[in-house]
Amino acid sequence: MKNHEQEDLARRTKRFALAVIRLYCALPKSTVSYVLGRQLLKSGTSVGAHYREARRAKSNADFISKIKSAPQELDETTYWLELLREVNLTDGDRVDKPAVESNELISIFVSIVRRVKSTSPGAMQRPGHPSSFRLHPWYPDTRISYPVPMILG
Repeated sequence: MKNHEQEDLARRTKRFALAVIRLYCALPKSTVSYVLGRQLLKSGTSVGAHYREARRAKSNADFISKIKSAPQELDETTYWLELLREVNLTDGDRVDKPAVESNELISIFVSIVRRVKSTSPGAMQRPGHPSSFRLHPWYPDTRISYPVPMILG
């Protein structure tokens, strides 16, 4: 990912967090809105933090393990937004924009993870891929039809 793309995504996740904070502040004062809003606030603001942490990863594997939590948090945020809309705690328009942005960010993060996985060293060694098939350790003339752990190869 190019540096300007990283900065754009960092700004975008921060704008998303700010939109979630503003939505939370606009919720009516009730127990239900407090509980749902607090969950929304936690998941919606953690996305940018996960992305920032992933940008400081020491390897592709470290990057993937850190960035994979961002789409999970976004999916959770989408869930809380759906609940807020369905219980009519806030105006539907106020929920729609963050919901659309959440889905777009999920797509972006999933795409990033897939791209990094496909370009990482050893990407062709993933289980089930033909290059991960090994000769049977006790019968070297026979190819087996299932992947053998790398320690046997």
